[in-house]
Amino acid sequence: MPEPGKKPVSAFSKKPRSVEVTMGSPAVFEAETEKAGVKVRWQRAGVDLSTSNKYCLATQGSRHTLTVRDVGLADQGSYAVIAGSSKVKFDLKVTEAEKAEPVPDQTPTPAVTPGTPGTSEAPTAPAEAVPSAAEQEGGSPNLEGSSSTALDGPGSSDDPIGLFVTRPQDGEVTVGGSITFSARVAGASLLKPPVVKWFKGKWVDLSSKAGQHLQLRDSYDRTSKVYLFELHITDAQATSAGGYRCEVSTKDKFDSCNFNLTVHEAIGPGDLDIRSAFRRTSLTGGSRRTSDSHEDSGTLDFSSLLKKSSSFRMPRDAKLEAPVEEDVWEILRQAPPSEYERIAFQHGVTDLRGMLRRLKGIKRDEKKSTAFQKKLQPAYQVNKGHKIRLTVELADPDAEVKWLKNGQEIQKSGSKYIFESSGNKRMLTISQCSLADDAAYQCVVGGEKCSTELFVKEPPVLITRPLEDQLVMVGQRVEFECEVSEEGAPVKWLKDGVELTREETFKYRFKKDGRRYHLIINEATLEDAGHYALHTSGGQALAELIVQEKKLEVYQSIADLTVGAKDQAVFKCEVSDENVRGVWLKNGKELVPDSRIKVSHIGRVHKLIIDDVTPADEADYSFVPEGFACNLSAKLHFMEVKIDFVPRQEPPKIHLDCPGRTPDTIVVVAGNKLRLDVPISGDPAPTVIWQKMISQGNKAPAGPALEAPDDAAASDEWVFDKKVLCETEGRVRVETTKDRSIFTVEGAEKEDEGVYIVTVKNPVGEDQVNLTVKVIDVPDAPAAPKISNVGEDSCMVQWEPPAYDGGQPVLGYILERKKKKSYRWMRLNFDLLRELRHEARRMIEGVVYEMRVYAVNAIGMSRPSPASQPFMPIGPPSEPTHLAVEDVSDTTVSLKWRAPERMGAGGLDGYSVEYCQEGGSEWVAALQGLTDHTSLLVKDLPTGARLLFRVQAHNMAGPGAPATTKEPVTVQEILQRPRLQLPRHLRQTIQRKVGEPVNLLIPFQGKPRPQVSWTKEGQPLSGEEVSIRNSPTDTILFIRAAHRAHSGTYQVAVRIENMEDKAVLVLQVIDKPSPPRDIRVTEAWGFNVALEWKPPQDDGNTEILGYTVQKADKKTMEWFTVLEHYRRTHCVVSELIIGNGYYFRVISHNIVGPSDTAATTKEPVFIPRPGITYEPPDYKVLDFSEAPSFTHPLVNRSVIAGYNATLSCAVRGSPKPKISWLKNGLDLGEDARFRMFSKQGVLTLEIRKPCPFDGGVYVCRATNMQGEAQCECRLEVRVPQ
Repeated sequence: MPEPGKKPVSAFSKKPRSVEVTMGSPAVFEAETEKAGVKVRWQRAGVDLSTSNKYCLATQGSRHTLTVRDVGLADQGSYAVIAGSSKVKFDLKVTEAEKAEPVPDQTPTPAVTPGTPGTSEAPTAPAEAVPSAAEQEGGSPNLEGSSSTALDGPGSSDDPIGLFVTRPQDGEVTVGGSITFSARVAGASLLKPPVVKWFKGKWVDLSSKAGQHLQLRDSYDRTSKVYLFELHITDAQATSAGGYRCEVSTKDKFDSCNFNLTVHEAIGPGDLDIRSAFRRTSLTGGSRRTSDSHEDSGTLDFSSLLKKSSSFRMPRDAKLEAPVEEDVWEILRQAPPSEYERIAFQHGVTDLRGMLRRLKGIKRDEKKSTAFQKKLQPAYQVNKGHKIRLTVELADPDAEVKWLKNGQEIQKSGSKYIFESSGNKRMLTISQCSLADDAAYQCVVGGEKCSTELFVKEPPVLITRPLEDQLVMVGQRVEFECEVSEEGAPVKWLKDGVELTREETFKYRFKKDGRRYHLIINEATLEDAGHYALHTSGGQALAELIVQEKKLEVYQSIADLTVGAKDQAVFKCEVSDENVRGVWLKNGKELVPDSRIKVSHIGRVHKLIIDDVTPADEADYSFVPEGFACNLSAKLHFMEVKIDFVPRQEPPKIHLDCPGRTPDTIVVVAGNKLRLDVPISGDPAPTVIWQKMISQGNKAPAGPALEAPDDAAASDEWVFDKKVLCETEGRVRVETTKDRSIFTVEGAEKEDEGVYIVTVKNPVGEDQVNLTVKVIDVPDAPAAPKISNVGEDSCMVQWEPPAYDGGQPVLGYILERKKKKSYRWMRLNFDLLRELRHEARRMIEGVVYEMRVYAVNAIGMSRPSPASQPFMPIGPPSEPTHLAVEDVSDTTVSLKWRAPERMGAGGLDGYSVEYCQEGGSEWVAALQGLTDHTSLLVKDLPTGARLLFRVQAHNMAGPGAPATTKEPVTVQEILQRPRLQLPRHLRQTIQRKVGEPVNLLIPFQGKPRPQVSWTKEGQPLSGEEVSIRNSPTDTILFIRAAHRAHSGTYQVAVRIENMEDKAVLVLQVIDKPSPPRDIRVTEAWGFNVALEWKPPQDDGNTEILGYTVQKADKKTMEWFTVLEHYRRTHCVVSELIIGNGYYFRVISHNIVGPSDTAATTKEPVFIPRPGITYEPPDYKVLDFSEAPSFTHPLVNRSVIAGYNATLSCAVRGSPKPKISWLKNGLDLGEDARFRMFSKQGVLTLEIRKPCPFDGGVYVCRATNMQGEAQCECRLEVRVPQ
């Protein structure tokens, strides 16, 4: 099916036309393609044709020819030509030689294209010709008036999209042609028929335009449970082109579809079919079937030929050629009511009640206005926030006008209302329309006024900033925030599809701040995890909340320290929660802070500082977080300084615990301070040289390198001496005193790692110690992760280890994800991932995500990796549903199915169909590529084979699960007994009025196609007034205008070989009865007259329902009804006036109506005047004054907001009481939103579109001179949920 708004492109530039040839003559069909070299196939009855003695197929460039030699009756039928996805059908009709009309030069004669769509197999009305070419399967519609929608063609889909099964498609038609747009609605799940409206443009309702040239039809197929709605346009003009819309609504659903109509110029003289020009065509009901007989499809009309021939002789504007359209409303206004039904039938008006309502309104406004030349339209509609202009044209340009809103005059204030005057035009412009402007407006000129109603339509509320996914711990506060396009818009919060409300425990808190809406959960629990959504009238926002159990992470643990006497020891650790408190332990006992021992907690960092370290401080130190089962431990080593007695002229010596050539490793965390305190001795005072060995490069001493070792020539050395680095500046410095040398590095870095050589020299000798310093840090950030195996809600994430592990082994990895347009990253794991891959789940299909990864070692967590390439989780569609075998022949199998229940974000690219032998495993493709349709005819199958079929839906994620036939299908024609399916309403006597059409459709079954025969009273049907139309699935008895002679018993039979099924139908054509006979006066006495008559000679072929007896005074001859629906043939007329003469008449009635004439008495009957003297009675003067009292009080009501509500009561009193209405004690007389009515004591208060604030106690008070009375009720206004 082509997409709405896009016109399918045909592969043919010239299409073959249907022709009619005589027996024995050749038939030639020509087609031209847009491009040369296109492969073209010719078919007959779905079977490909090849060159043989009967058929000749020729191709020359882009021109393709099919020649049928020596045409016979067996060659008559439907043919088709296929190029790519375009298919054109045409017909070959064969006539006998004596009946054949001469066809000059054997040129194919195109048939006049009717206004009703059809295919070569679908029956149409007798007055309709078969379209010359109906393009299918992606081809463009026929430009000669064929419909844009084929109901049962390959392009139709049985898959409901919303409420539609098949939507109306774009169409094209020539000027003066006809076209039908069709829409099918699934009715299996509907309790009541849907309401369908057709519009042109935005607001023009076509039901009010229905008439001779525009007809609306509807029907219901009980077999498929599908409603069919049609818009039929005849005699199309250039003004018919434009956009159309079809809206369908049920109790709780709504759907609409837009389509376009293109009207082309009239065809040239070369394309005129001279025989079809004489043929007068007409439309009949909603029929679209073609008779199987060879009758002409219409009568000859010479006047139409003259019009067409004159139009070709004198080319002129197509608008001037259009026939003058009759105004059906003007005809109805001038016609008597008895002619309404006939005029409606003649002009194709189907909604008789709607016609009468509109006609009543037209007649009410029939009086020509003296003040207005052009009044306001009945109603206007405007979107909220836009402006609307109301315009009237006056007869007097100088007249003053007043504009009223709900009966109150509109005053000019600000820029809300703008009053304009231009000549005889008066305009009212309303800016920034709101719901308060939804009201009734009037324009008053003198004593005349015209009214309209303005409807303000609220635009859909859109999501301007979506919700963000959140990851929290148990007990933490959660706040979702979403921004919409309009402030104060109604929204709904849902969790996993269930609407959220304020519970008694106030678990959920809803907050509104302008256009921002917040959902707050104060303390999250594990049960709160799920998908949360915000719904508005124009969309929804979705986010996921993940709640994890509370778990503490250690970003940096405490490390072992080695310090000397009087130095400072600092233990430092960092945890994930800055609100966690803890206790420091020394050898398992709680450490109490004092002036020398300090404990600090800043954010997530906890420190233990020990000043002036002593040997007693050497111990195991631990940090225990409160509320968590974890323990961070480290050991403090005291560096003992051994000082021996050094005599004079003592060689230098370095006093360490473990001096020697074997390096001692000192570990420091990157960013911490490194201080190496080396005690020395010697006399005279030795010179200290610090050197660092670097694995690569030349020796580059940072200070005076005195007598550097020769074996260090392959390494770089930084040498600092007291003179150079005696200042306190610099990150790396050396401080030397008499008895010690201190090497300090502020903020250790990776470059500070290596082997440090401490050399002391004096004239007596030298000493040397190697110290190994290792700097450990968090790992480097890993490279961007790679995404693979993307599924419906999951994907596989892979990454590489970091280039540098920070000097400590990588313990694991942490993975995070976020939506592409979001800034919030959400952690996917709390336990470290040991492997270099992870399957991420619980993603939303159709949303674009990004991933990043952290590496973690004992020191902490690395910086995040670069984000991965954006990706979208997409899953394949589910399996197609309702796969069924529709038909089987000796070589073909017809399959049909419905679309998958779940398409997924990837949409649907098409379907693949495969089959395999029963018991086999090799599946064979039934077609190359994919098909967009939900039905397929699989051809060229071996006869008698038992095959299994399967269908798979495909999208960009790949094929979905297959749907397979439950049982093997035997490829063999199935013999099915003929059976008539007589509808229930045809099983009883069928009544039709004289002149009405008779259209009896009877479905039947049977294979092969049964033969259908009709008889009446045992005799074959004859006459042109009764026509039979047959199709492969049903038969129709059609009578254009029924007569009394058509009454009788009809029998229809379907036969296949020796099997037969019959059905009997009783048709009764009824008419009005004749008048009664022999009316006479049998007796007259006093004030009474006895009448008697005989039943009518003709009862109209139906039962007489009764008689109407009327009388008329001889003086006035005005007839008055005495008795109605009287069943007997004699009656007594009473209460006649003495001294007057009377005529009497009787009218007979049946189900059709009254008789056209009445039976009337020939002579008047006189009522004699007796001699009685009149004595006037004596009347007593009475006082009828009465205090007000309510005979029917007000009752409590509950109404729905937005729908008009009325409160009614009844009051009596004399003199007439004064009425006042109150709400909650306030008088409503000045409020324009309330309208008050009083008619014959019945009081009504109308509340226009109430809101919840209109609820309350309403009081009606009646007052007159005799007293006062009141009644009250309570009104509740409910907001729909």
